[in-house]
Amino acid sequence: MSKKKPESGTAQGPINLRQLSELLRLSQTTISLVLNDSPAAKSIPEHTRARVFEAARKFQYRPNYFARSLRRSKSMAVGVLAPDLSEGYFTLVMQGVEETLLRSHYFYFTASHYWQPELMQEYPRLLAERAVDGYLLLNTPAAFSSPLPTVAISAHHDAAGVTNVVLDHRRAAELALRHLYEHGHRHIAFMKGPEIIPDTEFRWKAILQVAEELDIEVLPELSIQLSADSWSPEIGYQPMKALLERTHAFTAIFCFNDISAIGAIRAIHDAGLSVPGDISVIGFDDIISAAYQKPSLTTVRQPLREMGSEGAQILLDLIADPKRQQPSEVLMQPELIVRESTGAAPAHLATSSTMKPTRRRTR
Repeated sequence: MSKKKPESGTAQGPINLRQLSELLRLSQTTISLVLNDSPAAKSIPEHTRARVFEAARKFQYRPNYFARSLRRSKSMAVGVLAPDLSEGYFTLVMQGVEETLLRSHYFYFTASHYWQPELMQEYPRLLAERAVDGYLLLNTPAAFSSPLPTVAISAHHDAAGVTNVVLDHRRAAELALRHLYEHGHRHIAFMKGPEIIPDTEFRWKAILQVAEELDIEVLPELSIQLSADSWSPEIGYQPMKALLERTHAFTAIFCFNDISAIGAIRAIHDAGLSVPGDISVIGFDDIISAAYQKPSLTTVRQPLREMGSEGAQILLDLIADPKRQQPSEVLMQPELIVRESTGAAPAHLATSSTMKPTRRRTR
């Protein structure tokens, strides 16, 4: 008695290539050429290709992922490491990453380490076990070494062979501080980002340089060090509330990011002050919700989608040609987006451009 062939793949599970070959009475090579969209498949009659696709769907055929990877010497997948993927910075960066990878028919694994050192060490190993072709690090220092192509976005990683996609923080600081300066602000408060974030020290150094050039004092008593990395406005609300309880001797604040700026604006309002009437507020990043706050947020726009896309494309180029020469750093340009949260300094606090010769600066 002949063995009855399955009507579908549901009863016995998805069928393999050999079984599909027997069902269609076609060689395994022919089926592979069709399903992998090989250029050689163009020589196969259209009706035959249609039969292959129809049968693959009907019988739930799934190609052997690892066998195909071995034949290609590539898995067509990359590993993406990030602190988290919450709303804000990472949402926009990942849009650019995903668009570029999907356009090139690449799959990706994402892993959020939440700044836990053991996960930052373990995840690259787990991704390597899944045969990824390279790593894309988002705001994540490379706490590992690997022969695989690696591209870092906003991570400032100086290891050999790693390409860094970074923002021009010097230009970003200049855009923000000059905007405030031209609106009469001389007494400015500053938010320094959490120490754990790679961008923090680079941005702070740029702020100090530009402030000195504009003769703006960066005073310790008007400088806030954010102690936590959070995507809740609470990160800016509590420090701003504490600052306002100590002093009102400033007319503007330059926040580390838009999330902290949103929290700062709420703290200002809760203190009975207005934005920008009493205090102007500038954020950083230009997240999606920045334009829809009340007041809408003036901010330094990072080209986050473009940074994600650029990083992903560089990685794909390196995977395709490991010997390809890439610069160690790709510098992306910021843009100042002026909205409602900044305005002229209050007349009774605005001063001339000449500051006192003796200044204390925070470092």
